[in-house]
Amino acid sequence: MSEGTRDRQGERGRYHSPRRAEQALATRRAVLEAARDLFVGKGYLATTVADIAREARVAVDTVYATAGRKPALLREVLETAISGTDQAVPAEQRDYVARVRAAATAGAKIEAYVEGLVEIQPRLAPVYLALRDAATTDPYSAALWREISGRRAANMRRFAADLRATGELRPDLSDDDVADLVWSMNGPEYWTLLVGDRGWTPRRFADLLVDAWRRLLLAVPEAPADPASNPGT
Repeated sequence: MSEGTRDRQGERGRYHSPRRAEQALATRRAVLEAARDLFVGKGYLATTVADIAREARVAVDTVYATAGRKPALLREVLETAISGTDQAVPAEQRDYVARVRAAATAGAKIEAYVEGLVEIQPRLAPVYLALRDAATTDPYSAALWREISGRRAANMRRFAADLRATGELRPDLSDDDVADLVWSMNGPEYWTLLVGDRGWTPRRFADLLVDAWRRLLLAVPEAPADPASNPGT
């Protein structure tokens, strides 16, 4: 075989088709969307890979090739719900986290955090609650639930430390106290109670959370918004 022939074969082997990459990404999105809808609507344990393939209109082997077995699908669905992208994104690389850290005051940090939260919760809350339910009987789901809960706790402590650095937190609250108070109100359960069950708008929920955290956490609360003053918002 001549050098020229080998070079041409090598070029073909390295050839990357943008169209093929786009098709692969579209297939991945369809699989993850189908998995999400079924995990939320039918339950993780009751959903089979065949169900997901049928919903996504692909072969079962395509599901495995795209995202792996069902536990891997659950993780991918959760991670992409958190990130809002096609891939998992570490907390420190998320846009709203950068805005929180760049904010100069504790009140501004709280506002930036809450804005990020209300953007995430509509896509995350149903998946998170489906994982919580599956964790009661499925060992893999239980392990993933503990992992995600541990990550949330660590992120809350980092947020508390960031607030503490402004010098504006109440001195009688430890960072652990602050993290626990934020944890108790930023979870999908609280969002579901008010937005899902009681019909609050995301804007009203955000105003409530900012007001509550300013009052609870800051030594001298800033002028609060009144979420009840405009119940139609």
